[in-house]
Amino acid sequence: MSFQPQLRIPATYMRGGTSKGVFFSLNDLPKFAQTAGSARDNLLLRIIGSPDPYQKHTDGMGGATSSTSKTVILSESEKDGHDVDYLFGQVSIDKPHIDWSGNCGNLTAAVGAFAISNGLVDRAKTPQNGIAVIRIWQVNIQKTIVAHVPMKNGEVQETGDFELDGVTFPAAEVKVEFIDPVDGNGALFPTGALTETLSVPEVGDFTVTMINAGIPTIFIDSRALGYTGCELQEDINNDPVALAKFEKIRAFGALKMGLIENLEEALTRQHTPKVAFVGAAKAYISSSGKKIESKDIDVNVRALSMGKLHHAMMGTAAVAIGTAAAIPDTLLYNLAGGIERKEVTFGHPSGTLKVGAKAECIQDNWQVKAVTMSRSARVLMEGMVRAPAD
Repeated sequence: MSFQPQLRIPATYMRGGTSKGVFFSLNDLPKFAQTAGSARDNLLLRIIGSPDPYQKHTDGMGGATSSTSKTVILSESEKDGHDVDYLFGQVSIDKPHIDWSGNCGNLTAAVGAFAISNGLVDRAKTPQNGIAVIRIWQVNIQKTIVAHVPMKNGEVQETGDFELDGVTFPAAEVKVEFIDPVDGNGALFPTGALTETLSVPEVGDFTVTMINAGIPTIFIDSRALGYTGCELQEDINNDPVALAKFEKIRAFGALKMGLIENLEEALTRQHTPKVAFVGAAKAYISSSGKKIESKDIDVNVRALSMGKLHHAMMGTAAVAIGTAAAIPDTLLYNLAGGIERKEVTFGHPSGTLKVGAKAECIQDNWQVKAVTMSRSARVLMEGMVRAPAD
């Protein structure tokens, strides 16, 4: 039996925020993978190393966590007033599936840098020294994101002294603005209620806020689940009963939010919605051993991604947090002290994060104009990724 040599595909391995993934220029992909479909999905699955029943990604570029099993495809933008089109794929670890239903807010921080370095942005738009303002069209959710990328001597500046909890080493700060971040063409509050009851058979009735900002997210009071809101990964991820409960809440929430038509569809829509549990500001020790004081945060939030508690906070979920904190009578607003604010600092398993949001009520409908936060990004490796030709 003869075997074909492996494909060699130009790729860049990048960290963006607290995530990392494999980045491609669309035109560098093989012709069969330049259009959406099963052929593209199969190639990207093989590159990441999924599905992997061992959940290690030993034979691929993935890191066997939701934060490190990601792919990004970028191209010159076809959208007027934008520089680059950004398509994100969340790769399942143990299933042959890529979820294209949402964005990755963390990897967004790396999109502008990749686009500049790989010739996808008109060089006339990038200063020799200073800040390049890159307008990104997020294809998954059809929204605009603006990345402020530092430049030095005509190249992207990656090193710096900006520290981001959840990332080991400092780097250059990248400010990111999520413009009108309501998911897709839906409503900010898909059921019309700021706070309501979500009934989950055999699990319970929960007071929740369900919001479409950054990414569809379900916020639950941590006390209703028997938690404090200060939990770390091992407290949740080592408890299969708890994980099953969260997945059931997620599925019934997706149904109520109108994201799926029946519960079975939740199995193939694992990336969205997110489930986050919220607690009042309390002191705790982060996963790195750092003491987080209650006076330094407004609220505690923990979120699940792809069936596991996230080690820090998804950037898109941070958009939802910032938005909910700015709107009176949401569950998160109330647990954050019930006071009006333009920005919120929340505690997560790895530390803290500050997010700013501009929200306003127009004719009894809440709208969010923009959500801002600071992240960082860095190229880890670039060259050729290999994948079997079959």
